[in-house]
Amino acid sequence: QVHLVESGGGLVQAGGSLRLSCEASGSIRIINAMGWYRQAPGKQRELVALIPSAGSTNYADSVKGRFIISRDNAKNTLYMQMNSLKPEDTGVYYCNVDYYTYTQRRTDWGQGTQVTVSS
Repeated sequence: QVHLVESGGGLVQAGGSLRLSCEASGSIRIINAMGWYRQAPGKQRELVALIPSAGSTNYADSVKGRFIISRDNAKNTLYMQMNSLKPEDTGVYYCNVDYYTYTQRRTDWGQGTQVTVSS
């Protein structure tokens, strides 16, 4: 099993920036796609940004031009730089990792990190 540790959330004023991190450790052979999702109060969890092992990144329309997803494969770590934050970006942000162990393909979630943007 893989352990995902997220960090970087917090309280910020509108227009500010935050950088989220998600470090994966455990029985990982290969990591495929990594992504950030968020869930606002009373809403369903939604995809924010996705970065595959190869190829182009994908962003939700609401964050294009403001958020940048990246990964460090040597450290099994996922990042997201969030700029020009808006109150509607408020929510719990979860990292998701799709990976292979030595015996199976799995996908796991982090515990979530709260992002609150005040107006």
